[in-house]
Formats: sequence, structure tokens, C-alpha cells
Amino acid sequence: MKIQDLVRDNIKNLKAYSSARNEFKSSINSTVFLDANENPYGNGVNRYPDPNQQRLKAVLASHKNVSPDNILLGNGSDEVLDLILRAFCNPGIDNIITLPPTYGMYEVLANVNAVDVIKVNLNTDFQPDVDGILSARNQNSKILFLCSPNNPSGNSFGIEDVEKLLIEFKGIVIIDEAYIDFAEQDSWLLRLEEFPGLIITQTLSKAYGMAGIRLGICYASQDIISILEKIKPPYNINALTQEKAIDRLSQLEEIQTEIKTIVSDKLQLIKDLLTIDFVEHIFPSDSNFLLFRVDDASKRYNQLIKSGIVVRNRSKQTLCHNCLRVTIGTFIENKKLVTTLKTLE
Repeated sequence: MKIQDLVRDNIKNLKAYSSARNEFKSSINSTVFLDANENPYGNGVNRYPDPNQQRLKAVLASHKNVSPDNILLGNGSDEVLDLILRAFCNPGIDNIITLPPTYGMYEVLANVNAVDVIKVNLNTDFQPDVDGILSARNQNSKILFLCSPNNPSGNSFGIEDVEKLLIEFKGIVIIDEAYIDFAEQDSWLLRLEEFPGLIITQTLSKAYGMAGIRLGICYASQDIISILEKIKPPYNINALTQEKAIDRLSQLEEIQTEIKTIVSDKLQLIKDLLTIDFVEHIFPSDSNFLLFRVDDASKRYNQLIKSGIVVRNRSKQTLCHNCLRVTIGTFIENKKLVTTLKTLE
């Protein structure tokens, strides 16, 4: 498979915008910048940020054992996904394949870009229907979305199933690993070089506790990254986000401690939920949340709201009838949830 054969013709021929900070590249320690029409009076953010996020990419590359050339950063993972759709999918012609129940933005972004969506439901164990996916694809199927660990179910997809899809799907396969830091299964980043059409997206919003800075990360071959770099906004990652991310990535020991605590608290919450009479089933989770089925999700959701506890009612999603999704909170928050659930009638 040649990546260039999948790219939209107008993107192939596109000449990327050249920003002032991209045009000037020198090892000289310049102190006078009169090229970008900035306000010259320093306040910490009067200059444009590095459009290539070189320092941040170097930190991530070292952390993940990849080359900086395999990294693209976005204003949240949603921007990364939108760029991928715009690069590879012709509006009104091509389609993507999603596996409900899954992250809703895949379909939203497809709709924004006038790209059709083929849906192949997960099976009752929330695993991919591999044969169904391969049967549903057609010559215009450009992208397959795999969310693993999956949102909203929380489980990881089987390695053999994913491997077969990576081999047999003749397009771009995106593995959304927003929750991979909580999972026992290894990231597919370890096998990035094996599959030319593989794109892995991760984020600092979950395990790293940086949802507020909106930083999404795309790992892919240099061929794919160079295509996406052509169409991304020149200064899409602001200076404050870059600084906060670099600072947080220097605290890996603290992050690992938080992850272990969340995983441990999740196991305790599962035990506690099993004591609640109206909790009918708790689904396996490799993430920082639990999906569980109750007798009446809307009733229990509203009761929790009245008690000041906000969860997600996922009942309208495929295979999630009467299901609530709850994020693992602090020890005190989890205890309040369980205590409140025990009082409900």
C-alpha cells in the first residue's frame, strides 16, 4: 500500500503556508525579531510559538522511544482526527468505518467533512466484528477507526483482531489510545513501523491530567506526518500549552503514581458497585472509567444529579441500554458515589 495513493489530489498538490517562524531557521542567537508583525513589548506571550513544537516533540520522542519526525501535535486529538479526514477523504465520495458504541466525534467530524460513515457494531463483548468490517468496506473506504481501550465500554480490543485488520484493511487504520496508560496491554506504538497505514492517537487529557491544555498527539510514519504537517494551522499549539506539557512530562514518577492509584481505586469501586442491588452488570475496563448496567439508567442518573453527582447516561448508544458510565474519581468522590447509590430506592 502506498500512502500517496490514499491522499486527496488537492492535498498532494497543496503548497503549505510558510509562517515567519518557519521561514527563519538559523543557529544564530538572534535577539531582534522584526519578521512576524508581533507586538515587540515582552510579556511572556507576545511572540508566536514554535510552529513545529521542537522542544515538546523531543521530550515526547524520548518518552515514547520514537523519532520526532513520527509525531504531529494537535489542539486536542479532535484536531488531529479532523486533519486526517481532510487529508485522505474526498467529500461526497469516500467513507470511514466506525465500530459503535464508540467515541462520537468520529462521526461528527465525518459529517463536518461530508464523508460517509459505515457502521459495523461491536459484538456483545464489545470486540470488533472483523469479518463484518472487512465485508462492509468498499473501494471508497479510506479510514477505519479503532478505539482501544474503547469509549464508552472501557475494554481493549483483541490483539489478533487488530492485527488482522491492520494487514487486510487497505486504507488508514487509526487506533485511538486515549486511555492506553491505564491498560495492561501494550500500546500499538511499539509496532508502528510494521504497518505503513497505521496512525496512533494519544492525549495528555486523561492519565496525564492535562485536559485543560488541549494537546492531542499523533504517531505515524514520516510519510503520513509530512502530509498532515502541510495542512495543519501554522501555530496550532500555543506557547502556554507547550510549556505546561513539557513541565508535566518531567513529572513521570508522579504521573505513574496517579495512574496506579486510579487503577487500584477502580478495582475497589467495582467491588463496591457489586453490593448495589440495582447494579446488574459491570463491564471489564482497561480505562479510568467503568460502564455498568442498572435497572433504570435515566432514573438513577437523575437521582445522582439531585445528589450533586454527575455521571454519563450512555443508554442511547448501541449495546448500552440502561448503562451508566462513571469516571474514577478521588477516594472521597468514589466513596460519596457508593454511599449515595446505596441510599437510592
